[in-house]
Amino acid sequence: MTNLSEEANCKREAQLEHVWGNLPGWGALAAVNHTSIGFRFMATGMIFFLIGGVLAMLIRTQLAMPEQEIIEASLYNQIFTMHGTVMMFLFAIPVLEGVAMYLVPKMIGTRDLVFPRLSALGYYCYLFGGVIILSSLVLEVAPDAGWFMYTPLSSNTYSPGPGSDFWLLGITFVEISAISAGVELVVSILRTRANGMALNKMPIFCWYILAMALMIVFGFPPLILGSVLLELERAVGFVFFETSGGGDPLLWQHLFWMFGHPEVYIIFLPAAGIVSTLIPVFARHPLVGYRWVVLGIITMGFVSFGLWVHHMFTVGIPQLAQAFFSIASMLVAVPTGIQIFAWLATLWQGKVVFHLPMLWIVGFLVVFVCGGLTGVMLALVPFNWQVHDTHFVVAHLHYVLVGGMLFPLIAGFYYWLPHVSGRMPSDKMGRWGFWLFFGGFNTTFLLMHLTGLLGMPRRVYTYEAGLGWDWLNLISSIGGFIMAIGVAVIIVDIVLHFRFGRRAEQNPWGADTLEWAIPMPVNAYNFSSMPDITTRHPMWENPELVESIAAGEHGLAEVQSLRRDIYGSDAVTGKVREVVHLPTNSWLPLMTATVLAVVCVSLLIKAYLIALAAAAVALVLVLRWSWENGAHPRAAPVDANDPVDPPLHSRTCDGPGLWGMVVSLMANGTLYVSLLFGWFYLWTAAPQWSTPETSPLALIPLAASGILLTLAVMIYHGAVSRLRKRNAGSLGLRLWLASAIGFTHWCLLAWVLQTSSLQPTELAHDAVLTVALYYLLLHSGLAMIFTVLQALRVQRGYVGSSLPYEPIVIQPFWVYTLGVFWLSFAMFSLLPMVWGAP
Repeated sequence: MTNLSEEANCKREAQLEHVWGNLPGWGALAAVNHTSIGFRFMATGMIFFLIGGVLAMLIRTQLAMPEQEIIEASLYNQIFTMHGTVMMFLFAIPVLEGVAMYLVPKMIGTRDLVFPRLSALGYYCYLFGGVIILSSLVLEVAPDAGWFMYTPLSSNTYSPGPGSDFWLLGITFVEISAISAGVELVVSILRTRANGMALNKMPIFCWYILAMALMIVFGFPPLILGSVLLELERAVGFVFFETSGGGDPLLWQHLFWMFGHPEVYIIFLPAAGIVSTLIPVFARHPLVGYRWVVLGIITMGFVSFGLWVHHMFTVGIPQLAQAFFSIASMLVAVPTGIQIFAWLATLWQGKVVFHLPMLWIVGFLVVFVCGGLTGVMLALVPFNWQVHDTHFVVAHLHYVLVGGMLFPLIAGFYYWLPHVSGRMPSDKMGRWGFWLFFGGFNTTFLLMHLTGLLGMPRRVYTYEAGLGWDWLNLISSIGGFIMAIGVAVIIVDIVLHFRFGRRAEQNPWGADTLEWAIPMPVNAYNFSSMPDITTRHPMWENPELVESIAAGEHGLAEVQSLRRDIYGSDAVTGKVREVVHLPTNSWLPLMTATVLAVVCVSLLIKAYLIALAAAAVALVLVLRWSWENGAHPRAAPVDANDPVDPPLHSRTCDGPGLWGMVVSLMANGTLYVSLLFGWFYLWTAAPQWSTPETSPLALIPLAASGILLTLAVMIYHGAVSRLRKRNAGSLGLRLWLASAIGFTHWCLLAWVLQTSSLQPTELAHDAVLTVALYYLLLHSGLAMIFTVLQALRVQRGYVGSSLPYEPIVIQPFWVYTLGVFWLSFAMFSLLPMVWGAP
């Protein structure tokens, strides 16, 4: 009987592997599985980390002695810019996103992320964007304006070559990747947890990732907008940051740091999630103050968006604003302190076992607390004035980022290595790597605080002898090379352990989280069956889950119709609501990302017609992508054996796709609000801003186009309301009518733009209006195209009374398009008429 049971389990697992596994050979490039994509993010990010480390060593070599000429000034500026760019944009966030993509489904008890093709697209956008940025260094045209790209230093006047364009286009490509990962993680955590895993039972790591993902959604669009505006200024002459045209270079700093300071916490939160996950394991005690830690996470996420101006204390900010942002900068220490005290209390109450990962956690606590203390110092305006743009700030930045991110990341790598390889890391070699890295890091950056206090500015490529900086810089450089040796030891250790490490037993650290209930090394589908989880510590309270999951004693144990199925759950209670069918391996993400890369390269070489054609091809690929959903034969065609309780998500009115649309529109709305911020900032603060006496737009046709858009949205809303009641009568006709009216609106809006007297290359006022109009045209056009697609799907039988899902997903996009149109009409047309010129 036992042999028969084992044989049945083997057949079932073989079928799961067949459905969930990657294609062989080159087919692996079509993989959409979260484990594969997570690995790729991490591996690619570590390669970029090594490149950034080499650049750092070149910097420290140049600064080791005064008046050296190893690297000339222009090349040094390129290396400095690329080091910061690589570490901040190509390493820190992508690697942490990769860790999250790999772990989150395993921790919440599911088989994959909810939008697998989006994950794959995000990876390829990240890869191609990184290659575009680094290729500028190979071509010797790398940007040299600093990784923050301040205007006017990064404008055509002072950076006339293509270096800044490589940065702007490549970073935008990478940011799209980050936002796609943010949307993916938010919806997956909220809507695909194991049955019964309520929010208050969710692993603490997932709370950190949820906060990180939401911060990405709201934090990255300002930089995307800033990059687009600066590239428009450089490429076609629009004036946003040019003072003579009514712009202001400080607008770039505002947009950059609206992204840049939340990014610090975006980097810190997942690393702190690793700490909060590992400390209970090695303390053999549940995390003290779980609810307080969650509250600290949420508070930190909110407060971090109110800190960006403390990077600009020396640019002439009003004193009241300086006081506000100074207080906010100090207040953020409160949620951070809550977490640190929770970690210390957990260690105090437990019986700590100092395995190798725990050594890195202790190193994190020491280094990060020191960095936090200097952060509070920098929040004080008078002190900030004294040390701004000195090496003190460089030291603080590295203590916070390396201490707050890299130490926990390496701890996590060592902790989850057995999960990936089935082998244990080398304790002896790992400790050598830690002490070399820890000692080298503090030797490098601790002394840099003193260098900064002695007045050494950052971003200089050389300095005179006799200023008191000589011996400090030499020791810092020596420490940098010791740290590099430590990194090399760690890499060798990790590589060798895959071959020589001793075999790991199941759950070798005695962990409490669900990812240790699956086989090691990890398989393609995570769980043979989907367990019910009602506790924060499933592996401590139900260690038998390992056997029962493998034996298929829980949900979705059998493959149905060769679909990739997971559970969709309630966002709060975690109760199962539907079966979510996921797409399988697809070449569309790679093809789409490749075409988008062609768009970027074409813009770089100013081949605008090719860029336009490639953008059109990318749109066609995305529409093809959306076509293979729902009841499509390659997705989940209607079948008599379709599950009913719970139903397939494409047969419901509230599947994860609707949540994905709403979260995506949050990011979209943030970009639009950033544009409004730029409008009002320039209006009120730009020294030479001017508003035309009469509007350059034809207001009556503009209002008429808005009325047509309102009518189209009302018709679409009526069709969806009937569809929610399972009434699909005349659905196709209504969709065609909404599309036709939407197209008429689009044509009228395009006519208003074409016949306007806008001068975007002369006036910042007109440049912002032009961008706003193109933004409205883009959304109106997409809404119309999406609706035409739905009307065609009604004709094919993919949408109907029993398949109402897809038109419901499109509805928020129509509503958003209508909302931003009338808001734009009020803010850009009516308000200037009422308020008048400043």
